[in-house]
Amino acid sequence: MCFACSPRNPIGLHLRFSMDGDTCRTTFTPREEHQGWNGCMHGGLISTLLDEVMAQWLWRQGISAMTAEMTTRFSRPVPIGVPVNVESRLVEHKGRLWALSARVILPDGRAAARATAKFLTVD
Repeated sequence: MCFACSPRNPIGLHLRFSMDGDTCRTTFTPREEHQGWNGCMHGGLISTLLDEVMAQWLWRQGISAMTAEMTTRFSRPVPIGVPVNVESRLVEHKGRLWALSARVILPDGRAAARATAKFLTVD
């Protein structure tokens, strides 16, 4: 019932992910119910996209880990009704700690938001 990726969650985002080399990717088109400011996607949901694409990078490598810390920078609004690409990559790995980066990319190629996060493996 994951809010971000489960197809069974009736109010979820229903994200689908793929790996392209060392990059995990998804595409999402925010709808009216995803608004914060009028016509713009809510920042908390943008953060959800970023967090999930990084977690999915780990999951697709067979690594079970949870977010321990995340820093997000918002550069541009994400308009409602416009598809965005979201991608993540591994930055560093030491023991149980995994550092990743992610970004939300607008159709013109500019980044609307970027994040870095640390994940800890769980049993």
